Amino acid sequence: MTALETAVHLLAQAPPPPGDPGGQGEDFGKSSPVGLVLLILFAVAVVFLIRSMTKHLRKLPVVFDEEKAASAAPARVKRAEAESAKAAAEAEPVEEDAKPDKGGSS
Repeated sequence: MTALETAVHLLAQAPPPPGDPGGQGEDFGKSSPVGLVLLILFAVAVVFLIRSMTKHLRKLPVVFDEEKAASAAPARVKRAEAESAKAAAEAEPVEEDAKPDKGGSS
């Protein structure tokens, strides 16, 4: 459908009758008991999530010590860090002491 066809279709609709409240019939704005039940369930779920989050946050240390974290890390993490450090050391070129040029141009 092109834009012109859409515009013609919208303009060709009959205007609403004068007594029509614009889609706001007798039941407009009223909620059902199902909505209340869902709202209560969501509130209960939020309460449990907050309780769980506070329990997990209490387990965290106040200050993170890098030395303690490194000693408590699993062996596979330590191996991966050692391998990445080794790969980084191999990738860097070895800098030799600067030797003076024999040409003497400085």
